[in-house]
Amino acid sequence: MLAACNFDLEFIYILSGWEGSAHDSKLLNDALTRRNGLKVPRGKSFLVDCGFANRRQFLAPFRGVRYHLQDFGGQGCHPENERELFNLRHASLRNVVERIFGIFKSRFAIFKSAPPFPFKTQAELVLACAGVHNFLRKECSSDEFPVSSDDEDSSDESLIEDDEDEIDTLQTQDEQRQYANQWRNGIAQQMWTDVINEDYIDWMYSFCYFSTVHNCLRLCFDYGLNMNYVVCYISI
Repeated sequence: MLAACNFDLEFIYILSGWEGSAHDSKLLNDALTRRNGLKVPRGKSFLVDCGFANRRQFLAPFRGVRYHLQDFGGQGCHPENERELFNLRHASLRNVVERIFGIFKSRFAIFKSAPPFPFKTQAELVLACAGVHNFLRKECSSDEFPVSSDDEDSSDESLIEDDEDEIDTLQTQDEQRQYANQWRNGIAQQMWTDVINEDYIDWMYSFCYFSTVHNCLRLCFDYGLNMNYVVCYISI
């Protein structure tokens, strides 16, 4: 199945009914070409994992770069370049997928094992339960389910190792792919520039603050000014 959700932990689209295993990109292409298929709102984009090709309106993380949230945990594990920063923020946002499926399986325990129904019934059961899930999310203010550690990041195990499917029936032109990659690179570079500027401003503020304190202390000794007044004035 292919599912899309929002940040309110609600399903906005589900494609259920493909038999066997299929590449993510093939499922996405099928969803986009159906009459009542997946629609991307104007000016919006979907976050997708490395199972999908990076393309217009579907933003995938950089390959071969740290992505798992746990990779950035602990002291000294902060992003070291623009691609790692992009992947960290991408993973933080896309983590909503792990949460919604954790809630879904906790709510409908039947999906923790193969249901004893015909395949068509199983596909319809997914859609029905997704509708019930959305209703409860909208109508029940206390609709919270714990997400087990087994569900958390379960789909990220092979994010970096997966092979990208370059067969894209909707956008096969190289310029389309190049545009999407340039778009992603631009976002990553802007994020990194903002972080560098923030760190520089923090450093300059600290430098100017201590320089000003040092100069004011010299004034205190040279001109007999009230030190408490000057320091309090600087603090304000």
